[in-house]
Amino acid sequence: MGAFTFKGGLHPYDGKDLSKDRPIKTVLPKGELIYPLSQHIGAPAVPVVAKGDRVLKGQKIAEAAGFVSANIHSSVSGTVKAIEPRLTVTGATINSIIIENDGEYEEIEYQKVKSLDQLSKDEIRNLIKEAGIVGMGGAGFPTHVKLMPKDDKAIDYVIANCAECEPYLTSDYRRMLEEPEKIVSGLKVILKLFDNAKGILAVEDNKPDCIEKLNQIVQKEDRIEVVSLKTKYPQGAERQLIYASTGRAINSSMLPADAGCVVNNVDTITAIYMAVCEGKPLMHRIVTVTGNAIKNPQNFLVATGTNYHELIDEAGGFTEEPAKIISGGPMMGFAIYDLDVPTTKTSSALLCLTNDDVAELAPSACINCGKCVEVCPGRIIPSRLADFAERHDEASFEKYDGMECCACGCCSFICPAKRQLTQSIKSMRLLVLANKKKK
Repeated sequence: MGAFTFKGGLHPYDGKDLSKDRPIKTVLPKGELIYPLSQHIGAPAVPVVAKGDRVLKGQKIAEAAGFVSANIHSSVSGTVKAIEPRLTVTGATINSIIIENDGEYEEIEYQKVKSLDQLSKDEIRNLIKEAGIVGMGGAGFPTHVKLMPKDDKAIDYVIANCAECEPYLTSDYRRMLEEPEKIVSGLKVILKLFDNAKGILAVEDNKPDCIEKLNQIVQKEDRIEVVSLKTKYPQGAERQLIYASTGRAINSSMLPADAGCVVNNVDTITAIYMAVCEGKPLMHRIVTVTGNAIKNPQNFLVATGTNYHELIDEAGGFTEEPAKIISGGPMMGFAIYDLDVPTTKTSSALLCLTNDDVAELAPSACINCGKCVEVCPGRIIPSRLADFAERHDEASFEKYDGMECCACGCCSFICPAKRQLTQSIKSMRLLVLANKKKK
């Protein structure tokens, strides 16, 4: 096996004590629910309902518009109020289906499921596709596409990303602690697709209780093992996770499948279990609402489409007006300016802080200390790449492997000059990718 860690990385304050001991609490939405038609990488879904239609919980309301796209299902029963552009957490206005919740939660009659042994590989993939499952760790890539590599037999490892290295987030931790059987069962579903693969539950060693529970469940499973990883950020990043778990390395031009691996997040694997073993589509996810500006940090089981304001209210409101609100964690999440936005399939956390440390710091000139190089998991030179980005020097940026940046934020975090290294490099990466598409 691999080294159980990777070169670089760091140990920021993790803030997990605020919410890690709070069991998952179900939140029933109160007002209208908003379902953006683009909650995933790829083509936006196409509505299959119209204004005035009554829909049931679990009903498909939008259909995938291509191979790389995903279905969307209603998480409540109610009436379609409108189909119109609405604001989302990214700051973009996206065409959305708005449903007025009738509070009855009347569900469709789900199709009777077969036992896993009776299902073919194509049937499993189709069930996952129909359920609208996407990568719920944040990327939002349609899962059925990820589970269709060119060569099934070349996949040696199916890795369950149980690291949850991002500070403050505890949703995966609670899922592992409270519903480990669903995770293992979901992993077994994926293993059914890859005859030669071994399953790995990759957990950071700061979660010994989760490691113990998972080990108890898989002790009789020949094809699944629990791997304890060193606690370090960004251990849960796909490239770092693969290297730590298997010793195999990939770069920005490769997919995990090129190294014989398939990686899925804990919530994604649970959604696969729900789709294949219970016949239910993706309608809920766990969201951590936390930070020192929140009265009662919690882990909520949230219906997709639920307004962020409702989650704040369920957590007791603010202790004081937050200086910064982040969708996701502090390292890879992004600041939002309006809470009147819906929870989507990729919403992992809502972090509310009383201080905006980044805004209070004034960047200064690079002092050539090399700390950004020491912590960079991509083994690149962030300070130099940021200089190229600021000069719009695409050729030099690519020559010095700027595309290998995973935007983890380690360089910005450690920089004594407080330069916005990650932001500069990330912007340049997007520009390079956009220009390549034009060619």
